[in-house]
Amino acid sequence: MKHFKVVVEHHEDGYVAYPVGLSGVIVGQGDTFDDAVADVRAAIQFHLETFGPTSLADAAEDVVLTDVTIAA
Repeated sequence: MKHFKVVVEHHEDGYVAYPVGLSGVIVGQGDTFDDAVADVRAAIQFHLETFGPTSLADAAEDVVLTDVTIAA
């Protein structure tokens, strides 16, 4: 069993989820948080079945979410 860090963003039209550090574009979406997580889980599984374990080479071990401020 392999664990992945997944970012889930809430937008006004639903949720978007994507894994951190995997090679390629993998995105899930849904009307709810759970829908987006289920969709990205299926997308990760499909990606691994299609591209094999070499696509895991860039998987992040740790993820930190922080705020930065810039002058706009």
